Amino acid sequence: MVVMSGTSKTSVPRVTRRDLGKVALASVAAMEAAKALQGQPKYSGALDGFEDKVDAAAFDPVLYTRKLHDAAPLRMTFQAKTRAEAERWQKALRAKVLELIGGFPEKRAPLQPQILEVREFPGYRREKFVFQSRPGLDVLGYLLTPNDAKPPYAPVIAIPGHGRGVDDLVGIDPQGRDRTVKVDYEYDYAVQIAEHGMAAVAIEPMAFGCRRDPLTKSKGLTQTACQPSAGAALLFGQTMIGWRVYDISRTIDWIETRKELDPARVGSMGVSGGGTCTLFAAAVETRIRAAFASCSLNTFRDSIMSLSHCIDNYVPGILNWAEMYDVAGLAAPRPFFAESGEKDAIFPIAASRSSFDRVKKIYEVFGAGDLAEQEVFDGPHSFWGKRGLPFLAKHLA
Repeated sequence: MVVMSGTSKTSVPRVTRRDLGKVALASVAAMEAAKALQGQPKYSGALDGFEDKVDAAAFDPVLYTRKLHDAAPLRMTFQAKTRAEAERWQKALRAKVLELIGGFPEKRAPLQPQILEVREFPGYRREKFVFQSRPGLDVLGYLLTPNDAKPPYAPVIAIPGHGRGVDDLVGIDPQGRDRTVKVDYEYDYAVQIAEHGMAAVAIEPMAFGCRRDPLTKSKGLTQTACQPSAGAALLFGQTMIGWRVYDISRTIDWIETRKELDPARVGSMGVSGGGTCTLFAAAVETRIRAAFASCSLNTFRDSIMSLSHCIDNYVPGILNWAEMYDVAGLAAPRPFFAESGEKDAIFPIAASRSSFDRVKKIYEVFGAGDLAEQEVFDGPHSFWGKRGLPFLAKHLA
């Protein structure tokens, strides 16, 4: 049959009774096949039906890596019995950790600081600023100073976890507007720092917020650029943790230029990935006088080695030398606080507890057991701060 439409011709295939019969038979066959599959186990992979001929555990990569961890050398894990031994351990491991995260540049670039905006709020003053961390690489931050305290303020460097970035710490909503209600999972903890009488220096980590490439930005506010930038760091023999920790070190350089801030009382804190940055920063940057790690202290074995985490958490080779509790122990005897949620699905609570126990023992050898504290709260992976912020305020007073 031919259908005429102006000068064009379109051929329409003719459907016969035989064609309809074939379709009907195919439908019946499909229904019978579906019925036959009912009650049968769902196909799970190429080893189905061969379970009695193979060792299924030998195909599990996570189980394999856990076995590697059981045999990991941890050559520099804490074993000191005296403070003198502990200090020698710290000196050696601190140098090794700095090497593993990629090291710091030999020469520090000029900061070239610039103030972009100053705003007044009922309880604090907020300044938006930028400075140069490395040649061609800038950092954005917010300085929040409390109205009910007098300078020089104790400055606390606040680092966000994965999400929108630093805006989520300073009371800025996803539309760029001011908000008055603190929302999860970070609860505007830079604002809370100011409410506790300290100055918050909240910085944007590399690959978050405004420090992302255009392609990543086009995917939304919460899409981080950890991949490919953290992957690129590995190609250069460096790490994203090292890059972010160096930004924290440069933030202390910036603090030293501000008369209203006391560089002798610098604290650092963060949740999740921000807590990881805090752990490593306190380990290698001794100008940090107190640290608060929220929902981040755990073991490499039970967190990033066993569960799906962002590539920015990984430090090549570190398990040849130390576990996470050893890294945290490099902060001793400076005050250290860790908090963990009972329902944290990515930093299992049992490992958070056991890791802190190891940290506590390091502090006890330093004769500073009372300077390491942990709070476990009834909640998920999120900031809590009920005891952690007063802890910082007390020890940075």
